[in-house]
Amino acid sequence: MASHQSPTHRSTVSRRVLLASALAVSLAAAGVGGVQVSRAATIDPSAGTSKLAASTCADRTYSAMTASQRVGQLFMGSVTPSAPDSKRIDVMRQYHVGSVFLAGRSNAGTAATKSLVDGLQAKADTVAGHRVGLLVSTDQEGGQVQVLRGPGFSTIPSALTQGTWTTTKLQSESAVWAKELKTAGVNLNLAPVADVVPASLGTANAPIGRYDREFGHTAATVAPHSNAFLAGSTQSGVLATLKHFPGLGYVRGNTDTTANVVDTVTTSTSPSVTTFKSGIDAGAPFVMISSATYSRIDPNNRAAFSSTVIQTMLRKNMGFKGVVISDDLGNAVAVKAVAPGDRAVKFLAAGGDLVLTVEPNLIPAMTKAVQSRMAQSATFRTQVSQSVHRVLDAKQKAGLLSCG
Repeated sequence: MASHQSPTHRSTVSRRVLLASALAVSLAAAGVGGVQVSRAATIDPSAGTSKLAASTCADRTYSAMTASQRVGQLFMGSVTPSAPDSKRIDVMRQYHVGSVFLAGRSNAGTAATKSLVDGLQAKADTVAGHRVGLLVSTDQEGGQVQVLRGPGFSTIPSALTQGTWTTTKLQSESAVWAKELKTAGVNLNLAPVADVVPASLGTANAPIGRYDREFGHTAATVAPHSNAFLAGSTQSGVLATLKHFPGLGYVRGNTDTTANVVDTVTTSTSPSVTTFKSGIDAGAPFVMISSATYSRIDPNNRAAFSSTVIQTMLRKNMGFKGVVISDDLGNAVAVKAVAPGDRAVKFLAAGGDLVLTVEPNLIPAMTKAVQSRMAQSATFRTQVSQSVHRVLDAKQKAGLLSCG
C-alpha cells in the first residue's frame, strides 16, 4: 500500500511477469482514460481559476475538461504490476482516474514495468488534442518497503541505514534509484519518510520504527537526509513525497491495520514537525497526510480529515503550495468506520488534493459523493477546482501535460 502498510500485509505477487501480448490484450480491453473531448466541454461555473483568459497550460487543460474528467484527476487507484486486474483498470478508465499507484511486490524489473506503464499511459485521457498523462507512483523507500525489484532495480537499504550515510552519498544514491524508477515509467515516488521515531520508542512504533523506515531518531538527523533523498529524486526527474504529515513517529499502532491510532505527543510546533518544513522549503512537490489523530493539534478529526492540519499547519504556517495526497483511504483500518464517499469528501474539504485508494472499486462511490457535494457547496467546488489545478501543475512539471 502507499505508505505504511506492514510488509506482511502487502500482497504476494508472482515472480513471473505477464507477456507483453497479454498486457496489451488486458489494457486494450480496459485501459485508463482515452476519452476525447471538445473545447465545448462542461465548465464548472464556480471555477474562478479557469477564466477565458487562461494563461497556463493547467488552466487551458482544465477549461477543456468535462466535469467527470476534472473529478477523475482527484483520484489515484492501484494496479498490481505483475498481474494487472483488467476489471479494476476498467473502473479507473470509466471514472477518468488520473493517477496510478503500483502496489504489492514485483520482481519483474524495469523493462517489464515500463511495458505495463506504457500501456496504461497510452490509454490516458486526451483533452483538446493533448494527452493528460498519468501520475504513476509506488513505494520505493528501501529496506522492507521497496515495491519494485528485479533486473534494473537496485536493492535499496533501509532508511535507517541511509541515515548513517553522508547527505552527499545519499543524494547520489537517491538519484540512481530515481533514475531506475524513471526508466520503468514511474514519475512519482511516495517517499521519503520524514517521520521522526524517538529512540525510546524504536521498534515499538509499528508503522515506521518496526521496519527501520526512519532516517534517524532526531529531527536533526532526519531533515537533512530526507532532503538529500528528495534532492536526488528531483535530480533524476521523479517527483518525491514527504510523508506522513504531521508525523507517525510517536504512535504505536499502524493505521493500515489498527483503528483509533492517536498521537498524544505531537503539537503544531514540535521539533519532529520541522522535518516537513525543511523539506517544503527544499521544494518538495507532494506531501502525504497521516490518518492518525493528533490530540494536541485536532482531537476531533483524523489528520486526513482535519483542516487544522492541512490548511492551517501545512498550507498557511508552512507555506506548502504543492499537492497534498492522502494515505490509503481504501483498505486502511484507520478509516474503515467512515463511509468511502465520506472519506473522499472529508479529505478534499479539509484541503487535500489527491485521494489515494488501493481499492479502485471504491472510486465510483467516492466520485459520486464528491460530485454530490460539489452540487451543494460553492466553497467545495472552488476547493475542487484548486486541487485539480495543483494536480495538473504537478503533471506539467513531470512532463505529462503539454499544450503545444
